[in-house]
Amino acid sequence: MPEYVDRGLIKWAPFDALVGYNELIKELRLKLGKQEKPLLSDDQFEELNRQLAFAYHHHLEITIEYYQNGYFKHLFGHIKTIDPINKKIILTSSEKINCDDVVHLSL
Repeated sequence: MPEYVDRGLIKWAPFDALVGYNELIKELRLKLGKQEKPLLSDDQFEELNRQLAFAYHHHLEITIEYYQNGYFKHLFGHIKTIDPINKKIILTSSEKINCDDVVHLSL
């Protein structure tokens, strides 16, 4: 007599009767999760600039929250260089962040 073989989660997988329906749902979820870029005041820009300079000169680890394509992202690390001409922050992990996209910085 053959042994019973459980199919696991395969038997509970949704049936894709409409072609492209699952892709449409994924795109809709991504669009609904997007947010607008917050506008920072001059005082907030000055504070971010001071914190960046302090962290750079004292080689402190920082957490940068930045805005990219409708979403907020976080990075951890040390600042390798600050490029004032191209307005980029380069971390030791070779991540490059546009200075205009930085929303919050914590030491």
